[in-house]
Amino acid sequence: MVRSVVAGLDGSPESRAAVEWAAGEAELRGLPLKIVHVWVPAPDPLAQAPFIGAETQQQWSERIPREAGEGLRLRHPGVDVTVEQVSGTPSDALVGAAKDAELLVLGSRGLSGVGGFLVGSVGLSVVARAELPVVLVRADEHAGDQDEASPAAPNRPVVLGLDAEGPADAVIEFAFAEAARRGTTLRVVYGWNLPPYYAYGFALDAGLHDELSREETDSLTEALRPWRHKHPDIEVFLEPRVGSAADHLVDASREASLVVIGRRIRRGGPGAHIGPVAHGVLHHSTAPVAVVAHD
Repeated sequence: MVRSVVAGLDGSPESRAAVEWAAGEAELRGLPLKIVHVWVPAPDPLAQAPFIGAETQQQWSERIPREAGEGLRLRHPGVDVTVEQVSGTPSDALVGAAKDAELLVLGSRGLSGVGGFLVGSVGLSVVARAELPVVLVRADEHAGDQDEASPAAPNRPVVLGLDAEGPADAVIEFAFAEAARRGTTLRVVYGWNLPPYYAYGFALDAGLHDELSREETDSLTEALRPWRHKHPDIEVFLEPRVGSAADHLVDASREASLVVIGRRIRRGGPGAHIGPVAHGVLHHSTAPVAVVAHD
């Protein structure tokens, strides 16, 4: 069975940016692209209103993915584009439609006047539940620009947010593979904290700061060693930094083609959710964000 890249489309500018990005990613991967449009029928009283009956609504909803698919086939002639319309709760339908996919791509609305994402409830629910990598692509004033929408934005690195204390193989492998596809560099960003007693006003000795920084760099180097050996052509920059990992990743996103972060799969407990670092990056990154689920 041939796996695919799946993109959700609802007709909004952010979802159109997502399917454009997904088409470029499918081209890089040599995979087909499936556009999924979730049709949510209007409630019965609304469906009886003039001009928005159930039949009219379905015809209109079918037009959105069909026209999007036609445009993508013209702009990406090497990509096999199919369109699928499903009904149901959007988050359930998207997770179900992408269960056998290699990647799921969704749109995320940019905050007006402020760089960053406004992640809706559907996007957060899908990210928290899907066990395949999910990419959120923002729409902004450049959403229609082919260079801005392309995953292979020239000279822009892939940024990896790494937990050096518990590095996840799936997240590291995904980031290296994405950098290799784009022929670009990999920036590995990790936020580390000062010893607790410095929170009480003790001055930080410069020598101790350098020593702690070296220890973090050594830890990162060891975690990445197998993948640097596997991808010797990728230039890797290690960036351990004091403070919030989310803040540093958001800063790094301004120059990135893609930001890669992890999400631990929690089976059982109070339910699916994402961690604070992922939440902060998803809401404020200015680059597409890939969330890779891992055990």
